[in-house]
Amino acid sequence: MRRVATRPKKAGKTDRLTKSLHSPLHERFVHLIRAARLEAGLSQVEAAAKLGIRQSFISDIERGQRRVDVVEFVRFCGAYGIRPAAFFRRLTESEST
Repeated sequence: MRRVATRPKKAGKTDRLTKSLHSPLHERFVHLIRAARLEAGLSQVEAAAKLGIRQSFISDIERGQRRVDVVEFVRFCGAYGIRPAAFFRRLTESEST
């Protein structure tokens, strides 16, 4: 008897995670990452130079047009002089307000 491979069922719409690019949590993240840069006393150009990236990359993030992965996030925190855990604490505190 021959075995037939079956495909796993595709996730239904209710099973999928919603995209976070324009979610309220992402908006709070964008606000806080910009605030962290300003608190560090850095312009976008200065922050970009410190991180070795283009200024437009920072602009895209701060306008909510680009997401940040965890490695980038840790580098941003280092450049801005904040601890990632402290940033996340602020992010989750603002979520409940």
